[in-house]
Amino acid sequence: MLLILLFILWHIISLDAAAKHCHPEDRAALIAFKQSFSNPDPFPYWTSLFDCCDWNGVMCDPTTHHVIGLDIAPAPDINGTIPSNISNLKHLINLRLHRIPNLVGQIPESISKLPLLRTLVISRTKISGPVPGFLAHLNILEYLDLSFNRLSGSISPSLATLPLIRFMDLSRNQLIGPIPELFTSTTVEFPTLDLSHNNLSGHLSASLSRINFTSVDISRNGLSGDASVLFGKGKATGTIVISRNDFEFDFSRVAFSESLYVLDVSHNRIYGRIPQQITEAYNLQSQSLNVSYNRLCGKIPSGWELKDNSSFFHNKCLCGAPLDPCK
Repeated sequence: MLLILLFILWHIISLDAAAKHCHPEDRAALIAFKQSFSNPDPFPYWTSLFDCCDWNGVMCDPTTHHVIGLDIAPAPDINGTIPSNISNLKHLINLRLHRIPNLVGQIPESISKLPLLRTLVISRTKISGPVPGFLAHLNILEYLDLSFNRLSGSISPSLATLPLIRFMDLSRNQLIGPIPELFTSTTVEFPTLDLSHNNLSGHLSASLSRINFTSVDISRNGLSGDASVLFGKGKATGTIVISRNDFEFDFSRVAFSESLYVLDVSHNRIYGRIPQQITEAYNLQSQSLNVSYNRLCGKIPSGWELKDNSSFFHNKCLCGAPLDPCK
């Protein structure tokens, strides 16, 4: 009996000590965040029985005990908008709101008041409105994912001023207008950009030629003109996907990165020949290459073990393996 009493006493003392680990300002901010939703109890495990640093989806700094991470995913039962009081979590470094199908409204301006934020993910929700220009106030933001939402309007040129941005995914929205000169102020090498599955239009800026992307996907839009600015032999780009647009340029004049392992330029109006130099991107033959549904002509470069002829279908006059022999 004495042992049981001692265990209970130790447990109570441990809970009391744990409660002191949670920074009181951040605990109050989390409770306010929780109470902002219309659900009766959207986070049932966020209770006084546990230290807020142990609450599901919450990460704290081990030294200061401030909340530095908030990861709410998935959360099908949460209803409402992103609470503006999110800005009370002043030490947040990572914020992820993912697979919350009943999260609606616009991105609140208060998010721009999180000066330490490096990762912002709001994806697979019903968030709508514009991609806000005030996100440019997040001076040390590195990772921005706003994919699979209902965002509309044009992409704010102010996002180009983010100095440390290395990853930007705005795919699967309803964005319109031209692509602004993104990544022009970043000091980071090899960024990743995904703007696919939108309603973007216009020509690509020549400034994109100066950016050494790791990966770029601008497929399934209404873009036109010359996309050769994305290519370059000296670049480290591994993935270029520009399919299902209205691009029109001479493929014969394009130089290819040896690092390239995914190239999809299908369903455009690209003309000319496929340069022999493309075979230097050796991994393309075993990974993904698609130049179908264009206006290409001439002999397909030799030196590859190409077996899938569907990657070359529906061009003006391409010939040679894996298509029919040239006449």
